[in-house]
Amino acid sequence: MIHLYYDSKTGNVRRFVEKVIQVTGWSAQCIQEDMEVDTPGHLVTFTTNFGKVPPLTEEFMKNHNDKIFSVSSSGNRNWGRNFAIAADKISAIYDTSLAFKFELSGTMEDINQFIDIIKNQYYDSKRGSKKLDIA
Repeated sequence: MIHLYYDSKTGNVRRFVEKVIQVTGWSAQCIQEDMEVDTPGHLVTFTTNFGKVPPLTEEFMKNHNDKIFSVSSSGNRNWGRNFAIAADKISAIYDTSLAFKFELSGTMEDINQFIDIIKNQYYDSKRGSKKLDIA
């Protein structure tokens, strides 16, 4: 079974992950300070302050990046080149594959694309190859 870890400030990422769970039956866990991570999975986060990685996400990745196959991020297209850039930054810092970017809480098309990417490119894989990144 595929497991997702997520960070959500305004509820957009939580809503996105809840839709993914409804469609797939995958499991998910909201990241918290000092949490233990035993199950490898995929990270879904958000971009804050016009292009920054959220502090809780940053702390989570410092401690658990070895268990994260890919990163995806929510963002706002009004931010131009900074749209969902937290995923780019996390990917670069931790050599983790960038899987997907979506606006706000995503559309049904976004949900289906994300599911397809995770199932077909990252399921049961070791760390993904940046050569496979399609975001």
